[in-house]
Amino acid sequence: MYNTIGLAMRARKVTIGTEITINGVRNSKVKLVLLASNASKNTQKLVNDKCKTYNVDVIIVDGDLMSNAIGKNNVKVLGIIDDGFRQLVLNQKRKWYKWPKKI
Repeated sequence: MYNTIGLAMRARKVTIGTEITINGVRNSKVKLVLLASNASKNTQKLVNDKCKTYNVDVIIVDGDLMSNAIGKNNVKVLGIIDDGFRQLVLNQKRKWYKWPKKI
Protein backbone atom coordinates (compact mmCIF):
# COMPACT_ATOMS: atom_id res chain seq x y z
CA MET A 1 0.00 0.00 0.00
CA TYR A 2 2.82 2.42 0.85
CA ASN A 3 4.49 1.83 -2.52
CA THR A 4 1.28 2.93 -4.23
CA ILE A 5 1.19 6.07 -2.08
CA GLY A 6 4.75 6.86 -3.14
CA LEU A 7 3.82 6.30 -6.78
CA ALA A 8 0.83 8.64 -6.42
CA MET A 9 3.16 11.25 -4.94
CA ARG A 10 5.51 10.96 -7.92
CA ALA A 11 2.50 11.31 -10.25
CA ARG A 12 1.44 14.46 -8.34
CA LYS A 13 -1.96 13.00 -7.46
CA VAL A 14 -1.85 13.76 -3.72
CA THR A 15 -2.48 16.68 -1.39
CA ILE A 16 -0.34 16.97 1.72
CA GLY A 17 -1.45 18.71 4.89
CA THR A 18 -4.64 19.15 6.85
CA GLU A 19 -5.93 22.42 5.44
CA ILE A 20 -5.20 21.65 1.79
CA THR A 21 -6.76 18.19 2.09
CA ILE A 22 -9.87 19.54 3.86
CA ASN A 23 -10.30 22.16 1.13
CA GLY A 24 -9.99 19.40 -1.47
CA VAL A 25 -12.64 17.36 0.33
CA ARG A 26 -14.97 20.38 0.32
CA ASN A 27 -14.39 20.91 -3.43
CA SER A 28 -14.89 17.18 -4.21
CA LYS A 29 -11.34 16.85 -5.55
CA VAL A 30 -10.02 14.49 -2.87
CA LYS A 31 -11.28 10.92 -3.28
CA LEU A 32 -9.53 9.24 -0.33
CA VAL A 33 -7.92 10.57 2.84
CA LEU A 34 -5.05 8.87 4.64
CA LEU A 35 -4.78 9.89 8.29
CA ALA A 36 -1.73 9.15 10.43
CA SER A 37 -2.38 7.14 13.55
CA ASN A 38 -0.17 9.53 15.53
CA ALA A 39 -2.10 12.66 14.52
CA SER A 40 -3.56 14.77 17.31
CA LYS A 41 -7.11 14.14 18.53
CA ASN A 42 -8.21 17.53 17.19
CA THR A 43 -6.86 16.74 13.71
CA GLN A 44 -8.42 13.27 13.75
CA LYS A 45 -11.81 14.70 14.72
CA LEU A 46 -11.64 17.48 12.12
CA VAL A 47 -10.70 15.12 9.29
CA ASN A 48 -13.19 12.41 10.25
CA ASP A 49 -16.08 14.89 10.59
CA LYS A 50 -15.39 16.59 7.24
CA CYS A 51 -14.96 13.29 5.43
CA LYS A 52 -18.14 11.90 6.93
CA THR A 53 -20.04 15.03 5.85
CA TYR A 54 -18.76 14.83 2.26
CA ASN A 55 -18.79 10.98 1.99
CA VAL A 56 -15.04 10.53 1.55
CA ASP A 57 -13.31 7.37 2.83
CA VAL A 58 -10.67 7.70 5.56
CA ILE A 59 -7.93 5.16 6.18
CA ILE A 60 -5.86 5.23 9.36
CA VAL A 61 -2.22 4.39 8.56
CA ASP A 62 1.12 4.46 10.33
CA GLY A 63 2.34 8.05 10.15
CA ASP A 64 6.04 7.23 9.95
CA LEU A 65 5.58 4.75 7.11
CA MET A 66 3.35 7.17 5.21
CA SER A 67 5.86 10.02 5.63
CA ASN A 68 8.67 7.74 4.52
CA ALA A 69 6.69 6.55 1.47
CA ILE A 70 6.24 10.07 0.11
CA GLY A 71 9.66 11.37 1.15
CA LYS A 72 8.44 14.07 3.54
CA ASN A 73 8.81 14.40 7.29
CA ASN A 74 5.98 14.45 9.82
CA VAL A 75 3.00 14.19 7.46
CA LYS A 76 -0.30 13.60 9.28
CA VAL A 77 -2.95 14.00 6.56
CA LEU A 78 -2.69 13.04 2.91
CA GLY A 79 -5.41 13.15 0.27
CA ILE A 80 -5.50 11.14 -2.96
CA ILE A 81 -7.14 13.03 -5.83
CA ASP A 82 -7.15 10.31 -8.50
CA ASP A 83 -9.80 7.57 -8.71
CA GLY A 84 -7.32 5.00 -10.03
CA PHE A 85 -4.90 5.46 -7.14
CA ARG A 86 -7.83 5.51 -4.72
CA GLN A 87 -9.00 2.13 -5.99
CA LEU A 88 -5.46 0.70 -5.86
CA VAL A 89 -4.97 1.76 -2.24
CA LEU A 90 -8.37 0.43 -1.18
CA ASN A 91 -7.76 -2.92 -2.91
CA GLN A 92 -4.34 -3.25 -1.31
CA LYS A 93 -5.81 -2.41 2.09
CA ARG A 94 -8.45 -5.12 1.67
CA LYS A 95 -5.83 -7.70 0.67
CA TRP A 96 -3.62 -6.71 3.58
CA TYR A 97 -6.38 -7.18 6.15
CA LYS A 98 -7.59 -10.47 4.63
CA TRP A 99 -4.12 -11.99 4.47
CA PRO A 100 -4.12 -15.26 6.45
CA LYS A 101 -2.12 -14.86 9.60
CA LYS A 102 -0.53 -18.13 10.67
CA ILE A 103 1.29 -18.37 13.94
